Amino acid sequence: MQNLTLATADGGTRGIDAASLEAFRSDLRGEMLEQRAPAYQEARTIWNAMIDRKPGVIVRCKDAGDVVRAVGFARDNGLLVAVRGGGHNIAGSAVCEGGIVIDLSQMKLVRVDPHARRAWIEPGATLRDIDQETQTSGLAVPTGVNSTTGIGGLTLGGGFGWITRKFGLTIDSLVSAEVVTANGDRLNANATENPELFWALRGGGGNFGIVTLFEFELHQLGPQVLAGFVVHPFDDAVPLLKQYREMVASAPDELTCWVAMRRAPPLPFLPAEWHGRDILILAMCYCGEIAAGEEATAELRALGKPIADVVGPVPFVEWQTAFDPLMTPGARNYWKTHDFMQLTDAVIAVLVDGARKLPGPECEIFIFHLGGAAGRVAAAATAFPLRNAHFGMNVHSRWQERSGDVAHIGWARQVFQEAAPFSAGTAYVNFMPGDEGDRVRSAYGANYQRLAQVKRRYDPANLFRMNQNVTPSER
Repeated sequence: MQNLTLATADGGTRGIDAASLEAFRSDLRGEMLEQRAPAYQEARTIWNAMIDRKPGVIVRCKDAGDVVRAVGFARDNGLLVAVRGGGHNIAGSAVCEGGIVIDLSQMKLVRVDPHARRAWIEPGATLRDIDQETQTSGLAVPTGVNSTTGIGGLTLGGGFGWITRKFGLTIDSLVSAEVVTANGDRLNANATENPELFWALRGGGGNFGIVTLFEFELHQLGPQVLAGFVVHPFDDAVPLLKQYREMVASAPDELTCWVAMRRAPPLPFLPAEWHGRDILILAMCYCGEIAAGEEATAELRALGKPIADVVGPVPFVEWQTAFDPLMTPGARNYWKTHDFMQLTDAVIAVLVDGARKLPGPECEIFIFHLGGAAGRVAAAATAFPLRNAHFGMNVHSRWQERSGDVAHIGWARQVFQEAAPFSAGTAYVNFMPGDEGDRVRSAYGANYQRLAQVKRRYDPANLFRMNQNVTPSER
């Protein structure tokens, strides 16, 4: 072990002598990786290849005790801290430059009690880990749409996906959380213990501590759902979207239908002559009885003149991986997002025009519709900012080479700016890139000040700042 110079939270550096580092390392059940360690390169690499940071040290925690030790070491030395779960966050907040990464990716326990309909999940588990365990009992947690996403960041930002309209956001199924706070306390947060902390954890991101165990209520689901894609020529986008917004407004809670506008990948169910051409995709999932799903999706599937319709019964576990081939790690990614109360003609015009100008074959504009059970939770019940039924936009720019940065980032920002006059002002923080720190206050809307007060109580020195950061309130 050698002396190390690590980045501090105040922007400086601090030298840590070898004896102190060795004492810290020897207390861990997990491992501490310096930059020369064989596993370091893998441990610092995350999903978004735009993020190329070199932490001074990475602590791969094995249990909550390791998290307590790592938090104490970072706090006592004033170090810059990042917390890694699945490493999937678009902003790259899982790693920091020169500081300490508290890596939870090895903490992957998923324990299910099918009779109580409860699951206890460690923060390093991915959605695939969870679905494979819960679905053996025909149960599910409402989560996201990419199976490699980590449960920790997804949950703390709110969490939504294919079954949100039926069962609510991910946070609406959260029963309790075990949390390590900045001062090293291990707290239970639930409706009766530390209720303000529990409120803030449900949508407020990683601002308030490190969750070492989530407890979720489970819901009966599947194992099959009716799901798949209906693919249309992009030239029909405007009339299709106008009809789409009317249909989803009256859709049952069991039905979710989202839109993607992109160039057609070489999918086996698409005619070869359509590969690489502009398309509009209706991606839908019905999480009730299959026969009822056929009826509920009939109008949507009858729209226009589809190129392909591959909606049918499919195992939910399989459907949860449907977007994985388009979201593999190693590419450069930049996102911009808005919430819209309505998918108005003006919004449609902006998004369709943006989709006509895609800068590359892996880019897309994604439209999601929220409501149903998620919209029937009071706005002040959790930190998640917008509970009304609404539409959201994710302008997803994705490319392979650094030389494409200017064009791809510029396109995403342009669409974002043109859509801004029609937005609700709030935003889903898990879709916000790392250059939007000045937008956090508006993204949380009316909930921001309460979040800042909780931050002041549990993290007054802002130790947990590598996130969509809520700064501690002054009073």
